[in-house]
Amino acid sequence: MSIANVEEVKRDLSLYLEKVAQGEEVVIASAGHPVAKLVPYRVAVAPRVPGYWKGKVRIAADFDVLPPEIAAAFRGETP
Repeated sequence: MSIANVEEVKRDLSLYLEKVAQGEEVVIASAGHPVAKLVPYRVAVAPRVPGYWKGKVRIAADFDVLPPEIAAAFRGETP
């Protein structure tokens, strides 16, 4: 993993893009603090299959019911 300052990346973008294309990750820093990461673009290997979680997840019958004290808290009311 390389760390480069914003000014270096602006000046030598093609160099850093080449490094990323070869699989390296580049962290871009501003004033010495990391702010972004360039990573290689990867295409999804297999398409997603709908229904993968079917039968594995259960939603409770009272899922949409909000208790009155919580609803009051959202409105900024105190008990």
